[in-house]
This record gives sequence, structure tokens and C-alpha cells, in this order.
Amino acid sequence: MRNGDEIMGKVAKGTECSIKGCDKLAVRSLSTELVIKTDLQVGETRKTYLCRDHHKEFKRKAIIKNQKRIEKWRRQG
Repeated sequence: MRNGDEIMGKVAKGTECSIKGCDKLAVRSLSTELVIKTDLQVGETRKTYLCRDHHKEFKRKAIIKNQKRIEKWRRQG
């Protein structure tokens, strides 16, 4: 049984952002494959940790890519 005072997860422990050149604290972890698809510069790891600013940028780029894909489908059918 876990003690209620234990800190679980790397983000909660204070991991830094995985984006090259950023040293802010991470607020979210995502699959590196997803982050690479949005053209953010990350290292070679399974998980990517993003600070608040880079997570916002990731969401913005991911939404733009999805909108382009949907628009392409609309034109085809």
C-alpha cells in the first residue's frame, strides 16, 4: 500500500522539458512519436516531457495538421 506523501511520476518530481534548448519544468509527458510529427526538436527517448509553452505549441501544431487532413478528406469525397 502506498503512503499518501509519495510523489509519483517524473513530471511531479520536477523533470525538465525535453525540447532542445529549453530548461523549464515539464507539465506534461507525451509519446516522442507524436511530438516529432509536429516538427518540435526532441531527443531520442520513448517519452517526451513538455513545459507549458511547448505543450501549447504542440497542441496548436497538432490541431493544424488534423484540420489539413480533414480538409483533404472533404475535397476527395
